[in-house]
Amino acid sequence: MFTPRQHATAPVGALSRVRTPRWVRALPVLLVAVDLIAEYAASAHIAAGFPLAVLPVLVAFGYGPGAVALSTVGAVALQGAMAERVGHLTEQHHVWIYLATALAGVLGAVLSWQRNRQEHDLVQVRSVAEALQRTVLHPVPPRSGGLRTAGLYRAAQAEVPIGGDLYSICETRYGTRVLLGDVRGKGLDAVRTVADLLGAFRAVADETEHLNDLADLLDRQLQRVAGDRDDQELFATATLLQHDPGTGRCLLVNRGHHAPLLIGPAGVRAVDAPEQLPLGLGGLSLAAPAAPVAFTLEPGHTLLLYTDGLSEARDPAGAFYPVAERLTTLTALPGTDPEHLVTALDEDVRTRCGPLTDDLAILALTPVGPGSDAPSD
Repeated sequence: MFTPRQHATAPVGALSRVRTPRWVRALPVLLVAVDLIAEYAASAHIAAGFPLAVLPVLVAFGYGPGAVALSTVGAVALQGAMAERVGHLTEQHHVWIYLATALAGVLGAVLSWQRNRQEHDLVQVRSVAEALQRTVLHPVPPRSGGLRTAGLYRAAQAEVPIGGDLYSICETRYGTRVLLGDVRGKGLDAVRTVADLLGAFRAVADETEHLNDLADLLDRQLQRVAGDRDDQELFATATLLQHDPGTGRCLLVNRGHHAPLLIGPAGVRAVDAPEQLPLGLGGLSLAAPAAPVAFTLEPGHTLLLYTDGLSEARDPAGAFYPVAERLTTLTALPGTDPEHLVTALDEDVRTRCGPLTDDLAILALTPVGPGSDAPSD
């Protein structure tokens, strides 16, 4: 059974140390090597140990205080040996170099201690951020009801694991219900809105029979949030889906979001539904909401829901990422494996468009049944 992918702001190992780049850790070795070569090439009357005075500071950028202390002793010993070779061991300017190296060692040890402390604090912050992400955005299960599922989430800001995109999958008495959306705005305000909207969805998804009524409840929740924050322009585009595991029948409500794509042996097509006003703006419409669109998700097909972080990613020439076109060429087709599909899309969009500048959320859903190769629980 695969492990679902969650953050691509590249997942952070909560308990791992921050890794220093290899080239930084190699600098002390390089300095010693260059100095020894200079010593070998210098005349018999010149000692080349002066550059070693900075060795403890270089060590401090990649190693701990103990390594700094050892490098300081080693640097002074090498300087003394080089000075002795030319008969200058106790000359005044060499003595001052020894003292300067020792002082650099003390400062380097303090620098290394402070760096380790900051790294520890950073690991703790990342651990809290990772826990927050998993609390707000629950991990996508490998299976929910009659669906195999896979998800991908990448926040545009690498230091913030959650952005303005959202998704959630809930098993309810009415079938598996899915919400995927995109909140207006960025930063912490968007994260708060995402948390409010997901909390409301999880609270009422099992208590509300009709999908349109569920959308209306979320709409009113977002209106209340907007009123509390005095933000009359707050809204969220969203797609709501309901899947019956017995029949494979799906209901779809589109609140101003991209149409999902249905992928199968015959190709890729959009599942169009009447586009209603985004969540939070439903009160502006005087018309009755359109009935949910019904369709059947058959074995051997995958339904892809995504935010504009995918469709509006741009390549170096400024062209948008052609989602449907690229899906027809990816090796994951036909779409019988949601994890393979999500992985292929993730790699393809980053290869074509480079680092993403907007939040990205993707859900892939495949029915469990003949031809689905479903894993056992």
